[in-house]
Amino acid sequence: MKAPPSYPNPLLRGWRLQPGVQRPSLWYRAMRRVAHVVFSAVWQVRVFDRRFEPASGGVLYICNHQSFLDPILMSLGLRRPMSYMARDSLFRFAPFRAVIRSLNAFPVKRNSADTGALKEAMRRLKAGGQLVVFAEGTRTVDGRIGPLLPGVALLAQRAAEWTVPVVIDGALECWPRWNKLPRPGSIVVRYASPIPRSQAEPLPAAELLSGIRRTMIELQSDMRRRLRKPALEYDAPSVAAGGADRRAR
Repeated sequence: MKAPPSYPNPLLRGWRLQPGVQRPSLWYRAMRRVAHVVFSAVWQVRVFDRRFEPASGGVLYICNHQSFLDPILMSLGLRRPMSYMARDSLFRFAPFRAVIRSLNAFPVKRNSADTGALKEAMRRLKAGGQLVVFAEGTRTVDGRIGPLLPGVALLAQRAAEWTVPVVIDGALECWPRWNKLPRPGSIVVRYASPIPRSQAEPLPAAELLSGIRRTMIELQSDMRRRLRKPALEYDAPSVAAGGADRRAR
């Protein structure tokens, strides 16, 4: 089965960013280059549909969560710099805190209504930045994509110009949450077509999040079928049947 495309948005080729678009710092670009080398050496990572990265405007990426590798995997193939909403416990060790802050991460308190983190996320999106959220709230234990946290809808409807669903598959096998260290393997990252705010805003929050999750399940199912991996069972198996194939053409 033919793989989906893997070229970047033509407007972002060669780091040519439009006027007013945030540019990655030299430090950010250097760390991304290091990540490319390390990830290529340890894992077989394939990234598809990079052309869906918007060339300008605030962009919210809603991604599933399989492993500690996900923040790097999710942004490895993108051109514009990314901000990351990361759990507050990662900021306790001062040297590590300095590194992740330098790469645009900011803390969020898990299992609570962290209005400060939500306001910071909205500020970065309204300033035209790109932000990734792992909207399930925790790493999966079986590879399936769980329900999305309701606060994500607020970001999509009031702050982001574009919302892009993203799926990572294979990272669970490389670094499941019960393993202390990762192991080699094959990982796929795939982006869906951006959803403009004009489409997201009128929808009830639950309907918007349900549609985004359905798109993510379709992408995951399509990629697993292409790679001849066993299908993952969901409550509504028909959700995963064929929608992604139409978008890939």
